[in-house]
Amino acid sequence: MIVPPSTTAVRTPIRTDLSALKFNQLAVVSITLLALVLKLPVLTVVLGAAMLTGALRPDISPLRAAYRALGPLFGLKPEVVEEDPRAHHFAQGVGGTFLLASALLTLSGLTAAGAVLGVLVIALAALNLSKKICVGCLMYFQYRRMRYALLHR
Repeated sequence: MIVPPSTTAVRTPIRTDLSALKFNQLAVVSITLLALVLKLPVLTVVLGAAMLTGALRPDISPLRAAYRALGPLFGLKPEVVEEDPRAHHFAQGVGGTFLLASALLTLSGLTAAGAVLGVLVIALAALNLSKKICVGCLMYFQYRRMRYALLHR
């Protein structure tokens, strides 16, 4: 008996490095806090752009490169789990967008509004870091749910 080749594609598991996520959250909290305290919106521009780059093109993410270079110095070792990273990429994109908006508001003279957005990003990154609650990820899952409901009526 000849068995035909399988028509179902074999999927390689999608993986996420939890230590890289932790590094990103630490970077977001520390750099954004530094930018707000020193009143240097250029730091939020650079960080926001790096986050958006990582969200849209994870393979060339500046934060991923920084993690690979600096993670071991901070004692971070890869903690890879089988988890789809798309929700984290979405959350990173939201955070990057908020940081760019924060910088734009600050540079436009609306420093209080820019600071509020910066503090919001810090608070959400700290929440994810301390309690493992990713609000951007929850937004992603709600978006996917809503998209499915709209497309499958």
